[in-house]
Amino acid sequence: MTLEPSEKQHVPGAYVAQESPRVVIAVGKKKTAIARALIKPGVGRVRINGYPLELWPIEMARQKMAEPLYLAGALANRVDIEVEVRGGGFMGQATAVRMAIARGLVRYFDDEKLREIYLMYDPYMIKGDPRRTEPKKPGLKHARSKRQKAYR
Repeated sequence: MTLEPSEKQHVPGAYVAQESPRVVIAVGKKKTAIARALIKPGVGRVRINGYPLELWPIEMARQKMAEPLYLAGALANRVDIEVEVRGGGFMGQATAVRMAIARGLVRYFDDEKLREIYLMYDPYMIKGDPRRTEPKKPGLKHARSKRQKAYR
């Protein structure tokens, strides 16, 4: 289902950089990890920081990054995706990559059905996760640690 130009949904963090051939740039963030995905016509290649997704060393992160591709099905084989990710830890980076790919695919195909699939599976794939680490307080070792109190 392709929407008419006047009915297109706004996808946060994704925009069309070029119309012919169609190129979409999408951004995903998780804590301090930021991923930028470039989606263009192709044969289904996915590269993260220059490495193919299949060769990514951490399996849990690899599976998390591939979720939007599995949910998109055959649509994912019509595009090439290049992702650059920096900052954060490996799972934060994986979540940021996952979000950038999902947002980019929805914007590239302008498909409301694909967007609904992503939102039903996990709303944070499109919307993002607003949680951040709590800052450390002065005089304490951690954000919420306090001195223990003894009554005896």
